[in-house]
Amino acid sequence: MSGTINKVILIGHTGDAVKMHYFEGGGAIGRFPLATNETYTNRTTGEKVSNTEWHNIVVRNKAAEICEKYLNKGDKVYIEGRLKTRKWQDEQGNDRYSTEIQCTDFTFLTPKTEGGAPGGMAAPAAAPQAAPAAKPAAPAPVEEDDDDLPF
Repeated sequence: MSGTINKVILIGHTGDAVKMHYFEGGGAIGRFPLATNETYTNRTTGEKVSNTEWHNIVVRNKAAEICEKYLNKGDKVYIEGRLKTRKWQDEQGNDRYSTEIQCTDFTFLTPKTEGGAPGGMAAPAAAPQAAPAAKPAAPAPVEEDDDDLPF
């Protein structure tokens, strides 16, 4: 296989509210931490061990606004995206690196009971979809006449 793929799928809990940054051209970026947990039993001691991994999630434009509106600290969310590593310099001039998940799709997994988005609301990050239009009524059944058969 000559192609490459950069895909990340996470299910975790938000560690904070979405922090928004708006740009002059109307674009927006939202950032929030996401925690994933791993639990296992140590074979030698029999003790349960739990590890938490933190991920920096970046959402853009309309998807960022949706996340800001509906995601709260502790909410469970499904994230799809790609890894992106940024290089920057600190105050002392040292090179620093930051790895982020550039979110392309997400699904809210925490049910919202009052005034929020319903649980399981899905929205692609690249192009959020509007609510589907009302379903047209099914057409009336057509009575077929055996005399009109083409064969």
